Amino acid sequence: MEETKIYKFSELCSKIGSGATPKGGKESYLGGNIALIRSQNVLDFNFSVDGLAYINNEQAQKLNNVSIEENDVLLNITGDSVARACMAPSWILPARVNQHVAIIRGNADLVLNDYLLYFLQYKKSYLLSISQGGATRNALTKRMIEDIELLLPNLSHQRKVVSILRSLDSKIELNRRINDNLEQQAQALFKSWFVDFEPFRSGKFVESELGMIPEGWHIGVPNDIIISTLSGDWGKEKQQGNYTKKVSCIRGADIPYIKMGEKGNMPTRFILEKNYQSKVLTPDDLVIEISGGSPTQSTGRICRISQALLERYNNSIICTNFCKAIKPTLEYSSYLYHLWKMLYKLGIMFSYENGTTGIKNFDINGFAQKEQIIIPPKEIVYAFKQIIETFYVKIQTNGIESEQLTKTRDTLLPRLMSGELNTNDLNS
Repeated sequence: MEETKIYKFSELCSKIGSGATPKGGKESYLGGNIALIRSQNVLDFNFSVDGLAYINNEQAQKLNNVSIEENDVLLNITGDSVARACMAPSWILPARVNQHVAIIRGNADLVLNDYLLYFLQYKKSYLLSISQGGATRNALTKRMIEDIELLLPNLSHQRKVVSILRSLDSKIELNRRINDNLEQQAQALFKSWFVDFEPFRSGKFVESELGMIPEGWHIGVPNDIIISTLSGDWGKEKQQGNYTKKVSCIRGADIPYIKMGEKGNMPTRFILEKNYQSKVLTPDDLVIEISGGSPTQSTGRICRISQALLERYNNSIICTNFCKAIKPTLEYSSYLYHLWKMLYKLGIMFSYENGTTGIKNFDINGFAQKEQIIIPPKEIVYAFKQIIETFYVKIQTNGIESEQLTKTRDTLLPRLMSGELNTNDLNS
């Protein structure tokens, strides 16, 4: 690399700063058109809309010093998600950040924001190490960020590095958007069939506790189409004694990011052989988050276990004690999955929560025994499953490709940022 020079972030950046949360907990988010970005929205390389809060103009005025600009780098600076970083997408504007997220904005005459993002990802292990000095929780201070040193190449070299890495990230992002669209299509088809009854309008309808439904359908509760439930097991972090069976564990925090054919960030644990035999997950099992919800995020989120996901983890996946797995009657797995997602979006799960104001628990047994649902005939839900399986095959294919692209990016990243790999070799 030519024309390199060591800079501190304080010399490279025109903005390094975090914001605040309006007082009053979840009731303080008064809506409006201004997004308030929190740590749960900042993933590695990717911005998530899950749990995105909105504030009004008056609240935003008080946070004008942390207004987001397009392509700002967002860095989580506290808690378990510390050191996660991504770019602020243009479509999220106008936006502010709370006290758990820092804005990092480079001086355009010296550095590309994309290059800063990739450097932060390259130095993530270092960021994690310096964040662990706090008494109660991991934290990166403004001074720590300002003191980060970077051996900076010229802008021309930065553009080459960014072009290579961004090409991979762009394809990963495209696959994510396609998969989101396919899931939305599947959910829209569910609504058409089982909420609006569009394919059955020409038939006879009868009255029920939930309104008019097609003849031959009936009202029941989730337990009517659930065979059994499985409790989780957290096991041991290290192999010891009789804890010798190695498994991957789905935590509640993983559930929003586990799609069919996609790999979640699941930890490895060791459990007793007998516990593995009784708790191992199988295709079409549904995993529910039952503990850990916050005042602004309901528990009760769901993911579906696919064959592709199981194969990726050697058919050795269990859920932790923050979750519970349910095994629906085979024909009803897809139906219950989409019904659950609809009820979650409607906020039904809040009425089955208990626990403290800080940590919420989901009463899955109460929900399964009491919540009235429409139960269509088996042949209809089977026909629905056959149609949406084509969506999920494509989701699996995209997920596998994205995983391969991610591995390629993560292999190239340290070699490009350190200068070990010549960009001309990749561009030739």
